[in-house]
Amino acid sequence: MEANTIITDTHTHLYSEEFDQDRNEMIQRAIDAGVSRFFIPAIDSTCTESMYELEKNYPNNVFLMMGLHPTYVKDNYLEELQHVGNELAKRKFYAIGEIGIDLYWDKTHLPQQQIAFKRQIQLAKQYKLPIVIHCREAFDEIFEILEEEKSADLFGIFHCFSGTYEQALQAISYNMKLGIGGVVTFKNGKIDQFLNQIDLKHIVLETDSPYLAPIPFRGKRNESSYIVTVVDKLAQIYSLSAKDIAVTTTENSKAIFGI
Repeated sequence: MEANTIITDTHTHLYSEEFDQDRNEMIQRAIDAGVSRFFIPAIDSTCTESMYELEKNYPNNVFLMMGLHPTYVKDNYLEELQHVGNELAKRKFYAIGEIGIDLYWDKTHLPQQQIAFKRQIQLAKQYKLPIVIHCREAFDEIFEILEEEKSADLFGIFHCFSGTYEQALQAISYNMKLGIGGVVTFKNGKIDQFLNQIDLKHIVLETDSPYLAPIPFRGKRNESSYIVTVVDKLAQIYSLSAKDIAVTTTENSKAIFGI
């Protein structure tokens, strides 16, 4: 790929403790590979300070989101939502995320997850920000809320999209781009079978690092430089050059995040 081609990682947890030993080297590897824009989703209030630290160290590369992750919706979720509201009132963020519903680990907090998701969508509308959706075994529950909240000012990214072709079209109908990462390289990922039927204008790239490393790194710690293998896979799927994939998906990320 040409030296000045910019790749955007729309979803990476660079503050994760899995990077504590070599964070700067790992970020430098990504920048050297052409990945120079990193969008950082929040999990809960415990990661806020380390996110701010990252932004301070990489002001030209790191762009922050604010939100409460569905698997961190516990009994104190109202306090956590208050934290999200307080931070949004203080400073600029580029999205509300990652937010959504996760029924994979535990279904007991589904009602609280639904409330948290709706409230954060409403915050996104208030601040005119995109949302970044986390969905795990919860497409119906997510679509139900998106249907209730749909409007011209609701838009964003369906992070780590792993649904069917029909679910992809439904997500796109709610002004969502599809976040595509390591799953597209998995033998059983299935999305590679229909992705070429989805216009590239609906696609953004992500790693979700340190999770979901692409083949050939599957099972290891993921990092942002590995997004290059996702670019190559999409180039194959769309019969385009890697540069075309990088340029278009970065433009798509600018349309969402406004930067």
